[in-house]
Amino acid sequence: MSSEARILPRRRPGAPQRALIGPNAVLQAVRVMEERLGRAATRAVLVDAQIHVLPTGEHMIPEVQALRLHRWLALHEPLGCFTIAEEAGARTADYIIATRIPKAAVWLLRRLPALLAAPVLMAAIRKHAWTFVGAGAFLPQGAWRFTIDRSEAHDTMMPPDSLFLWYAAVFTRLYCELVSRDCTCRMIEPDAPCEPSRSYRIDRG
Repeated sequence: MSSEARILPRRRPGAPQRALIGPNAVLQAVRVMEERLGRAATRAVLVDAQIHVLPTGEHMIPEVQALRLHRWLALHEPLGCFTIAEEAGARTADYIIATRIPKAAVWLLRRLPALLAAPVLMAAIRKHAWTFVGAGAFLPQGAWRFTIDRSEAHDTMMPPDSLFLWYAAVFTRLYCELVSRDCTCRMIEPDAPCEPSRSYRIDRG
């Protein structure tokens, strides 16, 4: 399979697609929201997003919970949602490094030259991409560029820009911590509004 193959969510043959993602897509955002907005404002967003019980953190969750959370956060906080998404993405990456990547792999990545660490890290991300892109597709282009495409996700409406910024924040922290401290993941602005895919590049310096 080429490095540009589409990485799609897993499901049982013949079962209706119901994309699942990791619970930290919601949990870390809620923690940042409580710190920045307060419990009452956070609760109002959660009620509108139809999240009445927070994930336990022990199981995958329906992707729709994260989509609704970001949509309603953007409506409640059209400017603040971006800062919250960035911080939540960074914390999600910290969680991944602390609990989901073997300690030996973390040790090795931090000691490899960046040009070797980057492709190893991207290969690992590609393998587990279904846990964060949900019904979308993850298309890596080498070790320093990738696209997240939701054109076949059948979204009722496009996710807000804050969600796509969340992806950039996750990759920025992962690459900073595991490849090189001067890495920044930037989203390339689409040619047209409401474009269902976003391209990203990871720059150094």
